Amino acid sequence: MELRQLQYFVKVAKLQHVTKAAEELHVAQSAVSRQIHRLEEELGVRLFMQKGRNVQLTPVGQLFLRRAESLLTDLDRAVMEIHEFLDPEAGEIRLGFPHSLGYHIVPRVVSAFRKLHPHVKFRFRQGMYASLIRDVTEGEVDLAFISPHPEKNDLVTGEIILTEELFAILPDKHPLAQEVAIDLDQLKDESFVLFNPGYSLRSLVWEACLKAGFTPKIGFEGEETDTIRGLVAAGMGVSLLPEMALYQTSAMMPVIVKVRNPHVVRTIGLIRRNGYKLPTVVQMFHEFLLDFFQNEYTSR
Repeated sequence: MELRQLQYFVKVAKLQHVTKAAEELHVAQSAVSRQIHRLEEELGVRLFMQKGRNVQLTPVGQLFLRRAESLLTDLDRAVMEIHEFLDPEAGEIRLGFPHSLGYHIVPRVVSAFRKLHPHVKFRFRQGMYASLIRDVTEGEVDLAFISPHPEKNDLVTGEIILTEELFAILPDKHPLAQEVAIDLDQLKDESFVLFNPGYSLRSLVWEACLKAGFTPKIGFEGEETDTIRGLVAAGMGVSLLPEMALYQTSAMMPVIVKVRNPHVVRTIGLIRRNGYKLPTVVQMFHEFLLDFFQNEYTSR
């Protein structure tokens, strides 16, 4: 089995088209077809089946794709680690994070790090809680910011780097908009604007409402903090958002009110794969982040 065969196989699997794969690989279509055929003969299985003008993975082909991608990823990392060993300042860091950290924290820490190490490259991947855990454990990213920090997970390890308060956000005409602080149960009859299922902030708000003695009524759902904030400002309901999601100002801004009971916070963690030795440049960034949040970070 040759490396070239795996590379051709993965490209065809992703594009589901031999000709398009050949064009992207800058080789003849016959060369791609020949290498795929040799790979199937060596494995003794069919990896693709014809579907019109396209090709589609067989069930065993889908299984093999996961392994082939993992092998190629590990090989890429091995080559990169050699380059980083020779020159850590020319390395690449793959960083995952949830959408809610994309506006404030990630640009801030990356900018601060690149002032010290201007030639280091970054590759970013945004995702929800479960996908970030998966990206770390499968080696798709080196480090990931995540919220909440996972308390028990044998596959990842990490540290809580930040604890952040959540605030109620209300339309400016809401009867409680002039209050300095409220109890969450004062919103029990309101319609809530929440994140879609799968987002950790949705679970956090839901659990806070249950703790306050009521089940929130869902009026609208969204995927971005800007959407949640804008819908509340437009009078479509109320919600809870973390402090850093409220830094940005716009023409459509809700009123921000402190929640005194229950006190709602979220933890933000920095995780990595358990038992995995970080490449030199990633270890540099990891140490930088721990120092940054301990000694330099302020919420504003």
